[in-house]
Amino acid sequence: MENIIEVSNLNKTFKNEQALQAVNFTVKQGEIFGFLGPSGSGKTTTIKILTGQLNPTSGRAAVFKEDIRQLKKPNNRKKFGVLTDNSGLYARLSIEDNLKLYSELYDCSLKRINEVLQIVQLNEDKKKRVSDLSKGMRQRVTLARAILHEPTLLFLDEPTSALDPVTREHIHRGLKLLNEKGTTIFLTTHDMEEADLLCDRIAFLHKGEIKELDSPKSLKRKFAENKMTIQLKNGQTVVIDNEKKDAKRLYDYMEKEEIVTIHSNEPTIGDIFMNVTGREL
Repeated sequence: MENIIEVSNLNKTFKNEQALQAVNFTVKQGEIFGFLGPSGSGKTTTIKILTGQLNPTSGRAAVFKEDIRQLKKPNNRKKFGVLTDNSGLYARLSIEDNLKLYSELYDCSLKRINEVLQIVQLNEDKKKRVSDLSKGMRQRVTLARAILHEPTLLFLDEPTSALDPVTREHIHRGLKLLNEKGTTIFLTTHDMEEADLLCDRIAFLHKGEIKELDSPKSLKRKFAENKMTIQLKNGQTVVIDNEKKDAKRLYDYMEKEEIVTIHSNEPTIGDIFMNVTGREL
């Protein structure tokens, strides 16, 4: 697959603060790429650079094979969608009227409005004014606006923050469907389960530097302890090495039918996050 995003030796400095340091990564067309890190690690700064809102101090970033400075061209702007804290919604208008305005800007069918409202579960609320909505509902309207034109590339900065678990799961299904139709997704999130569930690859950003980058499966394998935890019927918990030397011990437990459960001591994405960044979730 071709790269839809290419970042090479990217640096960004604000006054005397180094926000990004020699950042390198690519995002392949059609994947969901997770960009994880503690607050203040440089995630939002990266998105602002990749969407043409900020210029890097040095280094190179290209989207759609073009330098990010070309993203302001009308034909390029229609290719991507963005969800950030800066919602860009008109508070005095209804949800539906907000989306009608953006439908005209993106030159897409009004039928698409009901489709995206279904994804974010707001069909029954579409006549409500944005000023009357909760923070979580505004977040969902902003997401609906970002996916309205079925962009080639979608940037999502904490898309499910402030949402309840049921709505979050519904939006996950919508994002997967959008991705299956061909949209590449660049996702930042504090929800480690969300990253594990959705992402093909994950980058861990800490103090402006990428510390790890790989698929969730490969990262778990890399940070695994190579041990197994066995719960026995007598209530005892036994930890053994997942190696040949402990195979007979495991076989003996199985032969005597003493085992209740066996778990590989595979780390979660949250465990790896804390290992890499030294920070609590």
